Amino acid sequence: MRLSVSHVTTYRYDPPRRGMVQSLRLTPAVFEGQQAIDWRVDVPGGFRGAAFRDGAGDWVETVSLQGPMPEVAVTVQGEVETRDLSGVLRGHRETVPPVAYLRTTNSTELDPRLRELAGDALEGASLQDRLDQAHRLTSAVRDAIEYLPGRTHTGTSAAEALEQGHGVCQDHTHALISVAIASGIPARYVTGYLFVDDGNGHEASHAWAELHIEGMGWIGFDAANRCCPDDRYIRLGSGHDATYAAPIRGLAEGTGSETLEVAVKVSESSQQQQQQ
Repeated sequence: MRLSVSHVTTYRYDPPRRGMVQSLRLTPAVFEGQQAIDWRVDVPGGFRGAAFRDGAGDWVETVSLQGPMPEVAVTVQGEVETRDLSGVLRGHRETVPPVAYLRTTNSTELDPRLRELAGDALEGASLQDRLDQAHRLTSAVRDAIEYLPGRTHTGTSAAEALEQGHGVCQDHTHALISVAIASGIPARYVTGYLFVDDGNGHEASHAWAELHIEGMGWIGFDAANRCCPDDRYIRLGSGHDATYAAPIRGLAEGTGSETLEVAVKVSESSQQQQQQ
């Protein structure tokens, strides 16, 4: 499938900031399931700094800006050819060992309820069949946390989302990471895009988890949608949680109010539609 992405993130400051440094993880990952046909990341007024592929195999760029800045916009435009690999991250090169993803963060910290959820999900499961365990944990998280936007926030932890019983893809992903780690399965947070074939494109970024299954490697599990990523998904980058994997991280010089506006649209490219 060929997908087109338009993603604009706008920060507005009052009073204007004196300067800023940003770290951008906004370039599609390199693996057999996707290939960027055309991809541009623009920050008007920004000065490009270091660019490198980190230990997790993600492309990271740095940008600095000099003020005064009342507004900063980060624009992504591009097309990606995707393939359905049933969630398997085949052909992705990285140097960080899977065992590094057996630690939790504030967002994925385990509590008794999460441990109980993991234990109940794996009751009767084969100790040797890690893939089946991963699917069971994914279903258990989705059953326990109803998809309900507007009730959680960026700082909500997996334990808090489970206690409330509702959340969004970020909360499902944090909870799945938690219960996977509790079960001895390395797990990490993935950011990207998801195309929904509703005729209007999809107006949001997306997040899901990857669990490392020995003998198979990293496999994606989208608890929010009860599936493994297929050719509707575009993978950007990963990390221990939403903060580590954030597509944009920055440090601004100055104080005052900040507002954020995000507009994302994922659609089938015009070339894809002509071929149908």
